[in-house]
Amino acid sequence: MTRTDASVAGGGATDADAPSVAVVGGGAVGVTAAADLAARGADVTLYDRGDLAAESSGRAAGVLYDAYAEDVDAAIAARAMERFRAFDRSLPGFSVTPCPYVIAVREGDADAEAVPAMVDRMRDHGRAVSLVDPAALGARYPLATDDLAVAAVADGAGWCAPASYVAAMGYRARREGVTVETDTPVSLAGGGPELRVDGADRGGSREFDAVVVAAGAHTARFLAGAGVDVPVVPYRVQALTARLGDDSTGFDSPTSTGYDGPMVYDATAGVYARPHPTGLLAGDGTEPVPADPDAYDESGDDWFVESVSATLRERLDAVGAGGPTVERAWAGLCTATPDGDPLVGPVGDPADGVFVAAGWQGHGFMRAPAIGELLAEGVLASLTGVSAGRADSPWIDAFAPDRFDGDETFEIVEGMSVERRQTE
Repeated sequence: MTRTDASVAGGGATDADAPSVAVVGGGAVGVTAAADLAARGADVTLYDRGDLAAESSGRAAGVLYDAYAEDVDAAIAARAMERFRAFDRSLPGFSVTPCPYVIAVREGDADAEAVPAMVDRMRDHGRAVSLVDPAALGARYPLATDDLAVAAVADGAGWCAPASYVAAMGYRARREGVTVETDTPVSLAGGGPELRVDGADRGGSREFDAVVVAAGAHTARFLAGAGVDVPVVPYRVQALTARLGDDSTGFDSPTSTGYDGPMVYDATAGVYARPHPTGLLAGDGTEPVPADPDAYDESGDDWFVESVSATLRERLDAVGAGGPTVERAWAGLCTATPDGDPLVGPVGDPADGVFVAAGWQGHGFMRAPAIGELLAEGVLASLTGVSAGRADSPWIDAFAPDRFDGDETFEIVEGMSVERRQTE
């Protein structure tokens, strides 16, 4: 199938012979897959038990970059960035702000030795990434760099408001003919592409040619209800927004960021920061333990706020004498797999017509435009008899769900670390 974004304008009408596809999950991946499926002629219904972007996508950081070392990740990220830029201002209410991305490693951190090789691999993929002397970095940007051993700058990155992407893609999906059913819990009726729909006025079951499960942190539990096991484990991460400086700096203006520097990832501290309309958005606060997606604390922890605030004071010259003033802190859920790669493709017997997309290690939103497209192409190819593993299959072997038994136990590993990047 030919990849195109010409269908943004809408008009993807379906007919009686169109394959019927249900997409479960109204986050960034699910809504993109729904829009792309409909643009390719499928009759699509998107279900979410709440509202679009109500869970992990709405709580994401919105950091966008394509600087990956591993071949598959680099290709997926490149396509995602290409589509993000194509959607920039062409979808109502959505925009991307270009912004360099800095990876900084402090003196005494063993990860510093891995950065040059990591940068070389990124450059092999054609990425605009370069090593920068810490002193030169400090002269270029409002960053404190005296304690850094090494730094790299990835140009071609940017940031956006994740909820605006989901809302804009939801608009596109409806224009393409997708039926969007929010506040509608569903469950698999057995192992095949049949859904039970809850609700007094919409109850019952409905058969489809295919069901795509893009339910984020709820994926494992959703599939387990139909006897399908996948090793996708939710874990809690945190973020905050903060104003910078004191009243005399002028950074209190709601229309001024007060920070015109790059996005920065202090790898030693495990903290990232990016510009935000009211100052900065910063995180990470990863808790490497399983979390219950139906009963986790959605507020930011005091220790997290204190730790990130301290890192911002150490790293950003723009913080000023007043320090960061935290406006809001929250938690969301990411999903881990045993090898750190997602599960994207058919689950169980391919003839059952059930497909999954989950396990992003915190990188799901920034991959969503590419993964949604991959799902659309893969599902429609599978429905015409092109099985995973064939040379003409769109599915990515490294993401195949059947590479696991589904009952694996494993440690949750933070997905943003230099170690993770350079061993990909």
